[in-house]
Amino acid sequence: TFGSTDLTSTVGYDSIIQHLNDGRKNCKEFEDFLKESTLKRSLDVFKQQIDNVGQGHIQLAQTLREEAKKMEEFREKQKLHRKKIELIMEAIHKNRNLQYKKTMEAKRLYEQRCRDKDEAEQAVHRNANLVTQKQQEKLFLKLAQTKSALEDSDRGYQQSITALEKIREEWLKEHIKACEFFETQECERISYFRNALWLHVNQLSQGCVQNDEKYEEIRKSLEMCSIEKDIDFFVNLRKTGSSAPGESSVEPHSHAGPHLCFFLSRRAPLPTPTSGPGEFLTLGGFCSHRGSV
Repeated sequence: TFGSTDLTSTVGYDSIIQHLNDGRKNCKEFEDFLKESTLKRSLDVFKQQIDNVGQGHIQLAQTLREEAKKMEEFREKQKLHRKKIELIMEAIHKNRNLQYKKTMEAKRLYEQRCRDKDEAEQAVHRNANLVTQKQQEKLFLKLAQTKSALEDSDRGYQQSITALEKIREEWLKEHIKACEFFETQECERISYFRNALWLHVNQLSQGCVQNDEKYEEIRKSLEMCSIEKDIDFFVNLRKTGSSAPGESSVEPHSHAGPHLCFFLSRRAPLPTPTSGPGEFLTLGGFCSHRGSV
């Protein structure tokens, strides 16, 4: 099929090599060759379906961006609502802590006034018979002053306790409301996040199914690919001839004379000489002149 009557011609061989090079380099000539072949149709289906898969990925990416936008909006909405509660709780915590600090200071002062009063009483009892009248008056005056200071610190301490308790009740009320709000918000977040993940997985699963359907189209196209038909198509398209080079030979010299002329042949064994004296001998592929010796 790839032969030639010219012994030195390599046209058939060159055609095969050129075809292999074209196939390896995927050049334009090879694409033209495959234009009507079954493999070309399979390649067209492959490229089309791969493009469809890519389009599916683009659509999925767009869907994911939309879902991400929804998630961002949901998160920002929760953040805004939570911020309002956090500001309220921060103010209450600040007020509570401040009042607690004042109460602890009032308590410290009250306890100090208690100790001052106790010391003044002990001084009066201890020096009742040892000091002068004037000194006793001073001790009683100091005792009275410590009692008055104790009463003032006691009122201040009680007021601080009352204020702290009021703030505590308010804080506890708001704390319970905040916890209930946060619980509701967390339930919404978990539910929304769960549904978003569920939807995302469904989208990925659907994409896989759709991709597999496209890949199945490629597989079906490859099943229709015929190696024999493609090779026959190439042979019919690029064939150079059906004749092989002839047998090698040495042609006889034009002046045979007494010289021996050889014709190289491998077709049959040499026959028996048939010529008479003075005539040419013919021995199949050999010829010679028979003369006088």
